[in-house]
Amino acid sequence: MASTTRPRENPDPTSGTNPFEAAYRALFDAFDDDGSQTLSRAELVRNLRATGILEDDPRIQGILDATQDGDGDGEREMGFPEFVALIQHHSGLLQRAMQNSLIVPDFPSLTEEIDRIHHDLLPVRDGRVADCIPQLARIDPEQLAISLCTVDGQRHSVGDVDVPFCVRSVSTTVSYCMALEEHGVDVAHRHIGREPSGQSFLIRPELSLADRFDHVTQTWQRLAGGRRVGFNNSVYLSERQTADRNVALGHSTREGNAFPPGTDPLQALEFHFQCCSIELDARMLAVVAATFANGGVCPLTGDRVFSRETVQHCLSLMSSCGMYDFSGEFASTIGLPAKSGASGALMVVVPGLMGICVWSPRLDELGNSVRGIEFCRQLVKKFEVRPHASVTRASRRKDPRKRRDQSSVESVVALCWAASQGDLDEVRRLASAGADISTGDYDGRTPLHLAAAEGHVEVTGYLLAHGADPAATDRWGGTALTDAQRGGHTRVAELLGPHTAVPCRKATGADTRSTAASAK
Repeated sequence: MASTTRPRENPDPTSGTNPFEAAYRALFDAFDDDGSQTLSRAELVRNLRATGILEDDPRIQGILDATQDGDGDGEREMGFPEFVALIQHHSGLLQRAMQNSLIVPDFPSLTEEIDRIHHDLLPVRDGRVADCIPQLARIDPEQLAISLCTVDGQRHSVGDVDVPFCVRSVSTTVSYCMALEEHGVDVAHRHIGREPSGQSFLIRPELSLADRFDHVTQTWQRLAGGRRVGFNNSVYLSERQTADRNVALGHSTREGNAFPPGTDPLQALEFHFQCCSIELDARMLAVVAATFANGGVCPLTGDRVFSRETVQHCLSLMSSCGMYDFSGEFASTIGLPAKSGASGALMVVVPGLMGICVWSPRLDELGNSVRGIEFCRQLVKKFEVRPHASVTRASRRKDPRKRRDQSSVESVVALCWAASQGDLDEVRRLASAGADISTGDYDGRTPLHLAAAEGHVEVTGYLLAHGADPAATDRWGGTALTDAQRGGHTRVAELLGPHTAVPCRKATGADTRSTAASAK
């Protein structure tokens, strides 16, 4: 039944009765570095950049524009009321950024590692630039660019990231998705099978070649967050003049009824060559990859370019055949969907987390970027990014989704809980994985406190033998011995007795607030 109650009017964001005022004030203060009670563009940009939200992010342009003066030539500072009025549509993004709640909370730690990998890759000079197309052979082989974008729009780039390059066969990922969106899975695969190449003839065949190409470039632009894509005409002409083998293959596939009726194979090849000659830089391709990682929604604009189902089909093909004849090995050792191109471009997707572009023109004998492959090896070695990585419980790799202190806090919670339950095997496993057995929870209660309070003799003995501090006190001044005595656990008290003749000190606390903390 519909309510007859009159809806409450939205409160003034800066009034004393506004329930959100405290949150807005905390956010304002987080940006106000100098405590002036006003915000400058520099303060906003500096704080957001530290979290990976960059100045050219379209989601924050309205807020940044408000710090410009009337004629746009200078800057001015905004007060709290204006700040609140501006951010109401973006407060979620800003709040998560300032509270370290974006998908990669410790973004500086991730970027530091990416920069280190970039530095280590610079001396690698194996492979050679592609010469299958004469114009590609002229690319400077020493160039290297790495760029990433998370599903929350956090971005970082290092190296030659402003240099445009042709996407080459990376274009087939987008063309494939467009064919699926227009014709559906069954029709598309009836003609193109399960290999992501040669499907450009299925994209808007009723349009002229020029209009079809505009349609493709507009889709690339949406995927890249609105930045305009380029076109390398010299590469296009160079490929067109050396396309005898592709022309022969086109006629051969038409003879095998691979094309829909009425399709001109030569025109299809022309269109394919044009799509391969689209130019992006590493920053743009990283955003494209992040759109795939985000299920078809561009992180910077919120624009749904492809359906989630379409993206899933594309990622499956990228996993199985995106790296030419190296695809099987790449799937086994790297385990991430990826697509490479003869220009040295490599687009890597970490589903649900981020997209990455590596561009380095030197190719191996299979046509993949040498440095790009090595980057991926280093990435999965250092970070928990593989889809099935979570099954490795004692992994030493970093999980970029966790805050810097989150792993240690979670290990304290797990260890306290295992000790309170008397689970000796789990206590051993956690200790061997590096958990600090002397660290206390929010109330200062260590695993030894909890094992003693529950009368677990074997766990108590193990913890004592491995350095647990029996003199540690919780927030109420209690030791493991007093807990054992209170619970009437005589055998545990006997174990602890000889170890308690030392001055008491507080346990090192960790803000875990675990459920195990109440297990007395």
